[in-house]
Amino acid sequence: MTPAPGSLLSRLRAATDARIGLGRAGAGLPTAAMLAFQSDHALARDAVHAPMDAAALAGALAGEPTIAASSCADSRATYLQRPGLGRCLDAGSVERLRATEQGHDLVIVIGDGLSARAVQAHAPAVVVALREQLVGWRIAPIVLARHARVALGDEIGENLGAAMSLMLIGERPGLSSPDSLGAYLTWGPRSGRADSERNCVSNIRPPRGLSYEVAAAKLAWLLRQARARALTGVGLKDDFDPALAADVPNRALGA
Repeated sequence: MTPAPGSLLSRLRAATDARIGLGRAGAGLPTAAMLAFQSDHALARDAVHAPMDAAALAGALAGEPTIAASSCADSRATYLQRPGLGRCLDAGSVERLRATEQGHDLVIVIGDGLSARAVQAHAPAVVVALREQLVGWRIAPIVLARHARVALGDEIGENLGAAMSLMLIGERPGLSSPDSLGAYLTWGPRSGRADSERNCVSNIRPPRGLSYEVAAAKLAWLLRQARARALTGVGLKDDFDPALAADVPNRALGA
């Protein structure tokens, strides 16, 4: 079943990466649809297992000072099998962070998470766009965290004495999005913070997801609100108007 070019299914396909109107061949999928599924599944698996290239990230950050950090997971296999180890810093990382200048307004952490591909592709551009929105803020050296879970950003912020932490991390790959970047913001970061105490901006991956400009504008708005109210999480509602951002992609059907 192949819809005519002007049909609703064709318009839907142009607006989403979801599998829509695949058709069938007998009791199964057409060959092209099955091959596309297998290819996307392989990309998602590769994204989960691929290592983060910290040197390439540091180079892409255009001279920004960086600090290397690692979780207590000593390998990718351990990280995947024991999620809790990805939420705590190893001893060497704690020492490096505590030896760094303290008392910043914000620390930005780039963690590989479940998709190093996402952070390699998108994190540097988000940092650049966000820097432009936060003129006058005291921002700590960017922390490049290996084998990181979201909560690792809280312990990093705590050891740097930062008022807020922002974790840019590779999200769990889907069949249509192996390179989606998420951003998690915590006021007063410290070990033991609950998920309900964070704000999240997800699906940063232009052109099919949120653009860098819109993501940076939304994050800057949340950061300013968090500082003004001294909180993040369920108490801080995301009332940001994307029309105020510099770049708002129009994904409406028929546009």
